[in-house]
Parts: sequence; C-alpha cells; structure tokens
Amino acid sequence: MILLNGGSSAGKSRIARCLQEVLPDPWLAFGIDSLVDALPPRLRDADGGIEFADDGGVHVGDGFRTLEAAWMEGVAATARAGAGVVVDDVFLGGAASQRRWREALTGLAVLWVGVRCDPDVAAERELARGDRPHGMAAAQAELVHRGVAYDLEVDTTRTGALDCARAVAARVG
Repeated sequence: MILLNGGSSAGKSRIARCLQEVLPDPWLAFGIDSLVDALPPRLRDADGGIEFADDGGVHVGDGFRTLEAAWMEGVAATARAGAGVVVDDVFLGGAASQRRWREALTGLAVLWVGVRCDPDVAAERELARGDRPHGMAAAQAELVHRGVAYDLEVDTTRTGALDCARAVAARVG
C-alpha cells in the first residue's frame, strides 16, 4: 500500500497514475476526490458534510467523517484482499488524519509519502485547473504535512510526476 499525502494541486493524482505505469504489478488508485465526488449532493454543501469555502478553506462535518471512515476501511479491505493500492489524500487534520488512516490500515505494509509543492507553484496549477476555489492550494501546501511522519517525501515544484513516481517505486518492496 502506498499513501500519498499533499495539498491540493501538489501532483498526487499524477504521481498515482505514473505509479500505475512504473510498478511491475497492477495497482489500483483511489483518491479523496473520488470520495467527494461520490457523496450525495446534500453532503457537499450542507452542515455535516464537506464544504469548500470561497477563500479556499475546507470544512468537514460528522456526516463526511462517517463516510470517510467507511471508505478508508473499504480501501484497506481491498489491500488486505491482495491488491496493490495507491491512495492520494489531503490530510486536512495533519497528524490526526494520519492516525485515522493508521487505524484503518492496521496490519498492512504502508509506504507513507509526503508530496510537497511550493505554495506559489501549487496556486498557479490551481488557477490553470480552474476547478478549485482560489486559495485552496496555498492554504493546504504546508497545513497537510503538520505532524505527519513519512517514509519518503517528494517535491513536485521542479520534479515531474514520473520522476517522483520512480522514486516512490524504488522504495516499494
């Protein structure tokens, strides 16, 4: 299992896709964006779900946390069933987010990877994407790494996703 953590527009999803290309066996990729997309509309804007503020802030409630915990357990079950799994996530709670994953992944071999990107570069990518509230990338660039322990860190500021994926793949045993 490989778990990629980084802020919005840091390049996690691209690294996950590149990992699927460079790893010798097939690996499944799961991302937090897919979980958010799978939520019922009432949990995307309302209290208790997940809210993306105009200033780039993200607020989550109990309804989201309940479904997130179920998703984490499902991802863990997939890995326990023998599939290679790459997850890209955004640890809004820093160390607390990592703790939730550690509990779900108990007994599994996990490579914890921090995906860093200069906040200004991430903000430029965010603007080019056009699908995120302005300010999200800069707000998350350092926040998501607070208190998180990694086996490996990569920086996409000047290093491409494929080279980052190769560095990660070299650590997969």
